[in-house]
This record gives sequence, C-alpha cells and structure tokens, in this order.
Amino acid sequence: MRLRDTDKEALVKQKAIQLLVQQGFEGFSMNKLAKASGVSVATLYIYYNDKDDLIKKIGVEIVNAFFEAATKNFSPEMPFAEGLRLQWENRIAFTLNNLQQMECWEVIRHSPHGEYVLQNSVGDFKQMMGDFCKNAIKNGQLTQLPLEVFWSIAYGPLYTLLRFHAQGENMGGSPFVFSEEIKERAFETVIKALTP
Repeated sequence: MRLRDTDKEALVKQKAIQLLVQQGFEGFSMNKLAKASGVSVATLYIYYNDKDDLIKKIGVEIVNAFFEAATKNFSPEMPFAEGLRLQWENRIAFTLNNLQQMECWEVIRHSPHGEYVLQNSVGDFKQMMGDFCKNAIKNGQLTQLPLEVFWSIAYGPLYTLLRFHAQGENMGGSPFVFSEEIKERAFETVIKALTP
C-alpha cells in the first residue's frame, strides 16, 4: 500500500480548486486533475475515493475554514450592530484572503454536493447565528424577518460587492475595487434596513 505524501496531497487540493474554478463542476475530472498535478490518476485514489469524495472533502474544508473565520471573536450576546459589523469584517477578511477558495465554494455550492457540504460543515455556526438574531430581536435591536429576507439584507449586499471585487468590475462592466468607503456606506444602509 502506498503512503500519503502531505505535500503532494496539498498540491492536488490546490490544483483541484483551480480546476473547479476554471472548468466548473461538469468540466472537472480526475484525469485533468492528475495531469495538472503531475501525478498519476492512481495516486489521486490514495487521497480520495473518487471525484465526488474529493469535491465533498474540499467543500467541507473550505466551508469549515470560512465558518471558523466568520466567528472569530464573535459572541451571540453582542449588540446587533457590533456583531453584524464583526461578521462583515471577518467574512471580508476571509474572502479577500481566499478568493480562489471562495470561487471554488460557489462552484461546489451549485453542484449536486452543495447540500452535503453544508450539512457536514455547519456545526455550531447555525446555532450561534440563530442565537445572535434571537437576542437582537429580544433586545429590540433587530426587526423580526423571515430568515431568507434577513440574510438577503444582512449579507446579500456584502457578497455582491465582494463578487464585483473578485471580477474587477461591476455589473455594468466598469472597473470596481472594494474599499473601506464602499463597505461603510453599504453597512450603514444594511443597519438602517434591519433595525427598528
């Protein structure tokens, strides 16, 4: 039995992320990954059972890292505006430092494995965010809204701006760079929309 080589495994993971971003879920294959990684297809099966196993594991790893970063220094007991600001700051930092991984997550999220990854990654994150919102509503700091409406208002603008930044242009094709000023204007608007 061949042994795992952690450096080779890290390279395979890196190349898999690049290929998923470049080729999409449908265009990705173990043969392409082996060629891009400079290893045999048989070597890939030391690390992963098959293409689906590889994609699921990479997805879970990315999402767990994101959730860990999003909750850094965060507490569900924080005042709403302070907690949401920290969520934004943590999510911005992780996204800007891991643009390719976040693009890869978007590919995986829209693949047949997106739901599996979320179900196997959420952990305490969902409970923590739920408690944060319940506390904010109880304290009169947040308007009670359906989850989908809350999320769209609280995070939708942020992710749209980060997507424009990753693409280097806005929806009209004009150059776009995420900035502190844009972040502050968006955040202030979100807080006005969500608070009673």
